Amino acid sequence: MLIGEVMTGSVVTASPETSVREAAELMRERNVGSVVLVDDTGTAVGIVTDRDLTVSVLADGHPGEQPAEGHSSSPLVTGGPAMSLEEATQLMVRHGIRRLPVVDDGRLTGMVTLDDITARTHDPERAQRLTAEITRAALPDFYFHDRGG
Repeated sequence: MLIGEVMTGSVVTASPETSVREAAELMRERNVGSVVLVDDTGTAVGIVTDRDLTVSVLADGHPGEQPAEGHSSSPLVTGGPAMSLEEATQLMVRHGIRRLPVVDDGRLTGMVTLDDITARTHDPERAQRLTAEITRAALPDFYFHDRGG
């Protein structure tokens, strides 16, 4: 199965200059966990997640008027609509990400999430394993060393 078949076609976007406060408001209004930053040409240049806002803005005491671009995950990791679910899964695990913007011919066309992929596999054990692998890849090594992992 291809990610183009399971992706969500409507993606919440904003310009890189959008303030982190505005990005958070968009997430709340649209009930999403991320906003893809898109430049004037329509090219996806970054993604800011609810976790980015919590860790990079709120926890560090930054003001809410800073541009979202400075707190986005970069470089942006993307997939193409013809990528298999397995390829997308491995890419997400390798980069420790739960959301993969889908780009076709340089243009943002959708988003595939870990939830989208695991819902299609109908394999709860695999879903649990993937979640653990992505979480481990996303956390710094010291997190596991301090906890005997």
